[in-house]
Amino acid sequence: MPRSVPTLRAAALAALLAGAAACSRDAEGARTPGAPGAGGPGAAGGGRSVTLAAGDVATPRRTPLEEAIPITGTLAPLERAEVRARLEGDLVGVYVREGEPVRAGQLLARFEAADEAGVQQSARADLAAAQSELSTAQWNLDQTRELQREGAVPERDVRLAEGAAAAARARVSAAQSRLRTASSSVADTRVLAPGTGVVERRAVNPGEHVSRGATMFTVVRGSMLELTASVPERAAVAVQPGQPVRFASGGREFTGRVARVNPSVDPASRSVRVYVQVPNPDGALRAGSFAAGRIVSRTVPDALVVPAAALREGREGTRPFVYRVQGDEITVAEVTTGLRDQAAGVVEIVDGLTDEDRIVVGNVGMLGRGMKVRMAEPGGRGGQGGAGAAGRGPAAPR
Repeated sequence: MPRSVPTLRAAALAALLAGAAACSRDAEGARTPGAPGAGGPGAAGGGRSVTLAAGDVATPRRTPLEEAIPITGTLAPLERAEVRARLEGDLVGVYVREGEPVRAGQLLARFEAADEAGVQQSARADLAAAQSELSTAQWNLDQTRELQREGAVPERDVRLAEGAAAAARARVSAAQSRLRTASSSVADTRVLAPGTGVVERRAVNPGEHVSRGATMFTVVRGSMLELTASVPERAAVAVQPGQPVRFASGGREFTGRVARVNPSVDPASRSVRVYVQVPNPDGALRAGSFAAGRIVSRTVPDALVVPAAALREGREGTRPFVYRVQGDEITVAEVTTGLRDQAAGVVEIVDGLTDEDRIVVGNVGMLGRGMKVRMAEPGGRGGQGGAGAAGRGPAAPR
């Protein structure tokens, strides 16, 4: 006898509920650690396979690795000297231009020196007259002392002669002082380079009237530059004077040294100022250039490194791990890491791998322990071993 419509509807509803319960059990099994297809170091992948391209597999390698602190800053001259006018007057010549190298003592400019030369000549004449008076006063003193010893003159005459000689010596000293001042003024009419360097700025031209103290030239020493950078407070503990600094500027690589470290922490930025000196004997670096580099605090000469993309984080309280290819299967290797070079994208492996292991790099889908590995043929579609290939089983019959 045919079933009624309500009976058919009840049977269909029961079948639908049974299917939903089965799907729920399958999903719960997929979330359970150790179940087939679950990710993580303990995941099992038995019965499944993954296809990997050559670029998905890497071998740990040995290379020097540096523990470094990144820094940025602007290169500035180690020495910058402003040449100022020591007197007021008119310039009769300016002999250098901006960008021109100069040596210590080189003539940069010259003032009109007629007045100063006249004062110097007058001071020389005054000195000569004072010296002549001193010579006469000294002779009179010697003669008076001789006559006093013979009893021809009283002691008072000796005292007077000694006073005249002392006054003559004072006039000589004053004349010498005036001559030194006049000679200094004559010397100041010749503006000389204070040291070896390059003219950064020229602020005067021939014929100008220049006031005393006005800036005439700026000379920088370009053979040694200094970079000032800020280092985070926590990282500054590892920074010491003398450490090498590798940095790039203008597309070239340069090396410097930490010269000084500020003893105080900036309360606003919680950073420490670090001063790096950079030799620049050939002038390849320009003052004012931006530079980015690294302070090398420690070097491992023969570190075993792997790409950072191969490292995977384990569960809380466990070590990081990598997926290792052994034979035709995926295994899991927990590792201990060391230095990390973010610029090169590599991590030092202290324990857990050898330089003969093969490891999986990057995201190639869901992997698990025991999963079979197939290597894609050269020139084939390596992407078939990616996210869609992992855990892919036989196609369901249509």
